[in-house]
Amino acid sequence: MAESKKKAPAPSDAGRPAESAASGPSPLSDLIPREQLDSLSALQLVDLIVSKLPPRHSSILDMVYLRERIVAMEEMTEEARQTIEKLDAVVEKLRSPAFRVGTFLAALEPDRAHVCVGGTDYVCCVDPQIPLSSLQIGQRVLCNEAFAVVLGLGFERNGPIVRIDELLSDGRLRIGQESGLMPLVLLRSALLAKEKLKPGLEIRLDVNQRVGLEVIGMGKRVERSLEAVSELPWSAIGGQADAVQAIRDTIELPFLHRDLFKKFQHTVPKGFLLYGPPGCGKTLLGKATAYNLRQQIKTQTGVDHPEFFLHVKGPEILNMWVGESERQVRDLFTQCRERANDGALAFLFIDEAESILGTRRAGRYASILSTLVPMFCTEMDGIEPLQNVVVILASNRADLIDPAILRPGRIDRKIKVSRPDQAAAQTIYEIYLRESLPLAEPRAELAKALATAHFARTPANEFLEVALRSGRKEMLHRGDLASGAIIAAIVERAKSLAIKRAIATKADTLLTRDDLLAALQAEYAENDLFPPTDNTEDWLKLTDFDPENVVRLGPVRPRKTDGTPSSMV
Repeated sequence: MAESKKKAPAPSDAGRPAESAASGPSPLSDLIPREQLDSLSALQLVDLIVSKLPPRHSSILDMVYLRERIVAMEEMTEEARQTIEKLDAVVEKLRSPAFRVGTFLAALEPDRAHVCVGGTDYVCCVDPQIPLSSLQIGQRVLCNEAFAVVLGLGFERNGPIVRIDELLSDGRLRIGQESGLMPLVLLRSALLAKEKLKPGLEIRLDVNQRVGLEVIGMGKRVERSLEAVSELPWSAIGGQADAVQAIRDTIELPFLHRDLFKKFQHTVPKGFLLYGPPGCGKTLLGKATAYNLRQQIKTQTGVDHPEFFLHVKGPEILNMWVGESERQVRDLFTQCRERANDGALAFLFIDEAESILGTRRAGRYASILSTLVPMFCTEMDGIEPLQNVVVILASNRADLIDPAILRPGRIDRKIKVSRPDQAAAQTIYEIYLRESLPLAEPRAELAKALATAHFARTPANEFLEVALRSGRKEMLHRGDLASGAIIAAIVERAKSLAIKRAIATKADTLLTRDDLLAALQAEYAENDLFPPTDNTEDWLKLTDFDPENVVRLGPVRPRKTDGTPSSMV
């Protein structure tokens, strides 16, 4: 019975040796050679093992789970590998030597270049991928650790600015020490190869200071020169007939009668000084000189020479940097010489000349004047002659200008610009009271009446009381302190009064005599300002009054009439 319960062998196993059934599946090495098996990945090995299992085998699910785990591990391994490769690349870049930036100076055939790197010259190889003809003089180039040119970077946009001192015959440029650099000779870059350069121009250099790259400009030249001189005929300047005649004799005659001056071997004056109280037309006379000289030459010779009027205010030249003020003085004369050589009528007008050409003194605070005056003298009569250039100085205090400037041979003529008298004041009033204005009376009558009121020697016109050493007192009236500027201000103030009246009445209004007289009173009332006693001498020199015997001066005090004070101005 026990033997009957024994399970009979399966038919499929019939005839199979017992040893073969007990041994199980054959190893993978029996299916694939060992060499190929070693080249398979873990995922491929799993797939190969699964393929050998019989269908619906209990281990298939386990192999699927194992396969998913292997896939996740391989993805993580791949991401880690890529991250490590990127990190290696970054580390390699950080450890590699820096490239150098140089300035291309010249091409050396067939594949070499002359390059300046950090102030040192190198003959460098050029990458074959870069055409040597594409590199230009002055261009920046990139050099690797072997000092081979591997890339062109274009032109530098920064660098020091210098001024050209001289143009050499082969096109090179010489610069001086004005910019704090040593004297250098520079090459022109490809950008400046066809530029028309001249001394005085400012250019920008490359960082190696070997090549000029760009023209910056002329400094302050354009700001100081007047593009067009105003039309100022001599008839537009009233009350200065003597000064006008002196200027015409000094300036116009040498230009209009060169043959006579050459025949008599007469030296042409280099310049003249206009001095006198403020507001009397010194600047106006300087501008009128340039305009009228051009018109006279055009009328007599038929040739129109353009004028070059360089108007300089004295304090503009003063600079805190050592040598900068002297450089500007030298530059002014250089500009005038250049324009005179081009055929222009060159005028150098320096207003407030005492501020830069004052008397030299020893001491720390006078060091600028001690160098400006010699520089000015050197430019006027130095090795390079000052031809066809007129130097005009204007000053309220000529006594403060250094005597070396005013000696004959430099400033040859000293022309006094005086305050206008009554007749001159009437002429000036007529100039400002134009016929085009809406005048209530004829212009001549208004000007005469106003000049008479202005210069009346009456108590109402008393302005300053002057005490002399002898004990005597003198009165300065409004007419004694008249000037062209005050007359112009009176007329403008009268126009303002007429405009206000027209606005108030909303009717046509004319400029009347009462408007002008009221403006005269108001103008002197506002100018009732006087200096302290210790500045009396200096102030009197500005008013064109001899201060030698003056002890004190002060305004005329208001007087009382009928118990009420009157407003004396």
